[in-house]
Amino acid sequence: MEPKPSLLRNILVRVFFFCVLIIGIRFAYVVTIRGESCDLGNFCFFSFPDKLNFVTGVPHLVSSAIIVHDAVQSSPSKTKSRDLWATKNWRKAVDYYSSVFQDLITEGYLSPSSKSLCVETPNGEEVLALKEIGVSDSIGIYKKASKPLVISGQAFRQPFNDSTFDFIFSGAGGLDKSAKQAEFAAEVARTLKPEGFLVVHTASKDTYSFNSFIDLFNCCKFIHSRDIEGFDSLIQPIREIVMKKENGIFGYGVSSPRVNSVNKCYVPGYKQQLVRNAEPLITEEPLKPWITLKRNIKNIKYLPSMADISFKRRYVYIDVGARGYGSSIVSWFKKHYPKQNKTFDIYAIEADQVFHEDYRHKKGVTLIPYAAWVRNETLFFEVNQDPGREKEEKEKGRGMGRIKPVQSLAGGNIGGGGGGDVNMIHGFDFADWLKNTILDKDFVVMKMDVEGTEFELIPKLFETGAICLIDEIFLECHYNRWQKCCPGERSSKYQKTYGQCLELFTSLRKTGVLVHQWW
Repeated sequence: MEPKPSLLRNILVRVFFFCVLIIGIRFAYVVTIRGESCDLGNFCFFSFPDKLNFVTGVPHLVSSAIIVHDAVQSSPSKTKSRDLWATKNWRKAVDYYSSVFQDLITEGYLSPSSKSLCVETPNGEEVLALKEIGVSDSIGIYKKASKPLVISGQAFRQPFNDSTFDFIFSGAGGLDKSAKQAEFAAEVARTLKPEGFLVVHTASKDTYSFNSFIDLFNCCKFIHSRDIEGFDSLIQPIREIVMKKENGIFGYGVSSPRVNSVNKCYVPGYKQQLVRNAEPLITEEPLKPWITLKRNIKNIKYLPSMADISFKRRYVYIDVGARGYGSSIVSWFKKHYPKQNKTFDIYAIEADQVFHEDYRHKKGVTLIPYAAWVRNETLFFEVNQDPGREKEEKEKGRGMGRIKPVQSLAGGNIGGGGGGDVNMIHGFDFADWLKNTILDKDFVVMKMDVEGTEFELIPKLFETGAICLIDEIFLECHYNRWQKCCPGERSSKYQKTYGQCLELFTSLRKTGVLVHQWW
């Protein structure tokens, strides 16, 4: 009878199989789940590359820069990466970036000792180019790693400590394509050392987008820009912008206000030129305004049709007097305004409770259920019919609402029209809300249809400097126009004249505000 296995042997066998199981699970996690190779000694029991350059300031990473000897010694372990490195396009891209970086070395913006980062580089051509010209301490980041040149990370969420790099490069339109350009700029400001250089290649080359870029990266001082050829003849020439981080700024720079100490707007020359290029105002009062002003939409020169609106912190549309969701938000802004593929945050300002339910489940739209006014106070809200439009407004189920302070009710009907339903509502200081909601880095489009209140709101925007925060205005000015129903008779609903409306539009344009006549 054979002796039973010893207790010690049983324990050793079980420990052995347990270790094999742990190694197998870890290997499957690193290679399969994380999608990374096992060439970084990450508990994979594989050998390290021959040369590694360890740097500080990279949390949770073994290395931030990997030396590639003779361009191929530490080639990626995956067959796909090796095949890519052998292609002509890869070599052509590496040579192109080598030439770009050599020029930057000559100009003093880059040196062999610079700790360098290339952002949004899927395959790492820029990183290899840096290493080949002697900038060995270089690494790239992309959402999916491509070892050893590129590690996992994104431009707007960089896996590095503050003030880590001497040189940061964004090529191939990486910033142009980013949906989070403000976060991109904030991370550059955080990880770039004081006196370090940022170099960006962008397809945006007009004056408007250039100034937006400078405002976005206000952590840094503009050094110079130039137009250069792309690495492929099919690629249009691009603009190279060089910025230098200023001393004492360790994070995202503070917004530079467009309002001075006395709340006066400063409108730069390039914005004033856009106003001069806009469609001419209709100087003669139209006999049939309901036709003339509506046709005028075909002549409007939208700001995004005249300039590149890239490099803004966010994009905002404010509809003051929005009525229902299907009114101007859907029928005009969403369908016709040229947004250049930007996603806009929408604010609908509408005091009439009849329309509030329209916005209950609308994503991307914030309803402000109050009346835009010059101060915070209780107002009267009157809904009445416009002469000659009774049938149209009956079909829509609601006339247009007008507001007036409570103390003026004793003086009679609001605006002189009379005959409407009157309710009490809350008015809010629109200019103050605008200055607390919008930053100068935002791109803001506003449509205003407030049934005559524009003659109070627009002057308040100028008085407070809040007008500086608006890039483009579509304004309906209400006056005692000719009635559709009754030839030769003017509407008594409004007291202002067409001449006063024209003065309002003219004053806005003279001060550099891009305003359009709306209906």
